[in-house]
Amino acid sequence: MTSRKHVSKIHLYNTLTRKKEDFSPISTNEVRMYTCGPTVYNYPHIGNYRAYIFADVLKRVLVYNNFKVDHIMNLTDVDDKTIRESQKEKKGLKEFTEFYTQEFLKDVKALHILNPTKFTKATDYIDKMVEIIKKLLSNGLAYKSEDGSVYFSIKKFKNYGKLAQIELENQKENASGRIQTDEYDKDNVQDFALWKAWDEKDGDVFWKTDLGKGRPGWHIECSAMSMANLGEEIDIHTGGVDNIFPHHENEIAQSEGATGKQFVRYWMHNEWVLVDQKKMAKSFNNFYTLRDLIDKGIDPLAYRFWLLMANYRTRVNFVWEAIEAAQTALKRLYSLFLGLGGQTGSVHQEYQNKFTEYLNDDLNTPRALSLLWDVIKDENMSDADKKATILDFDKVFGLGFAELKAESIPENIKLLVEEREQARLDKDFKKSDKLREKINSLGYEIKDTPEGQKVAKL
Repeated sequence: MTSRKHVSKIHLYNTLTRKKEDFSPISTNEVRMYTCGPTVYNYPHIGNYRAYIFADVLKRVLVYNNFKVDHIMNLTDVDDKTIRESQKEKKGLKEFTEFYTQEFLKDVKALHILNPTKFTKATDYIDKMVEIIKKLLSNGLAYKSEDGSVYFSIKKFKNYGKLAQIELENQKENASGRIQTDEYDKDNVQDFALWKAWDEKDGDVFWKTDLGKGRPGWHIECSAMSMANLGEEIDIHTGGVDNIFPHHENEIAQSEGATGKQFVRYWMHNEWVLVDQKKMAKSFNNFYTLRDLIDKGIDPLAYRFWLLMANYRTRVNFVWEAIEAAQTALKRLYSLFLGLGGQTGSVHQEYQNKFTEYLNDDLNTPRALSLLWDVIKDENMSDADKKATILDFDKVFGLGFAELKAESIPENIKLLVEEREQARLDKDFKKSDKLREKINSLGYEIKDTPEGQKVAKL
């Protein structure tokens, strides 16, 4: 059967409440979703890509459950880092960020991450940012400093810290000060910059607006891009756990401060990828890019597969042996799939129901993957139905089963297979077994099925 019905409610872990909740979107059959995308100043490392693979799986699960998903992912093309690094390379900001944008899009394709409804560049939304900042000034939640910059007053926003679960009164040091840089830690809770007045360090990066000559702060960018494309209230906002504070906390403050409405219903965050039990980060110089994996002979989809073997809220420790083992397992799955032949039957309803149930339990991809192996091993299913069921599952996994093509079997292997088939017909099982061993030693696997012998590369 190929029809699909809801077999269970979707339960998602909401960082805001620190618990799993029934998913109920604002509109019955449509989900408005925003993902914090990359800052395009360098190649993202593979730890960054966990956030985008997680968001991709979430979107695929929602679509699998028959929701229409309106998905926005931003590309941060103006902030402290992009300005600093473009100046180091003596390139204009647009030329510099466009190069890394294109490199990011290549990686997205290699990882089978579905494109969002729209990629949004921060520099295209300056007017929207100014509009929100003016509202915050009007509402008394923002103020201008001596140099013309605009800051958000965190003490004037009720419940600041509700996402990160921090109490302002406990943040004694710098709690009433202000911070100009985009990124900082929990111990530096301060008023943050919404608009940065131009200074010499910015060079030729500035906009002349009602707020004066300057540029936006990092946090206001996502609020503007989300509101402009998805409205003032959205269903899901995703990102890595390192975005919770200060970035997402500040997004809530400035968005809700401007509109008076709840900005996001479900905040969802993936955990870190570690190296030697330490967070993978450019600042620690312990990171790998997708190019490093490819140089080592690792298929990007093997990295995706490796991440699917763990829950998105679990920290994973990157070691080369684990990725290589994941690649071996994925190749095995590909080989078994190709061995199912060319016919596609019907999706197995019971397996599909279980698959949906596992994924609807906060994206339980490890259990869903185990079900994939169960389908392959099931002796009561026809190969055609197995194939249809695997292709159905891959709508969520995104591992590229539909694009696989059977490798042509060399003539010497074909002759050995024919010889073995004759031995079986002659009931010379000793010879048949020896021929199987020889075929295996040459790197091919032979499988006896009701439809005859099937050969695949090991």
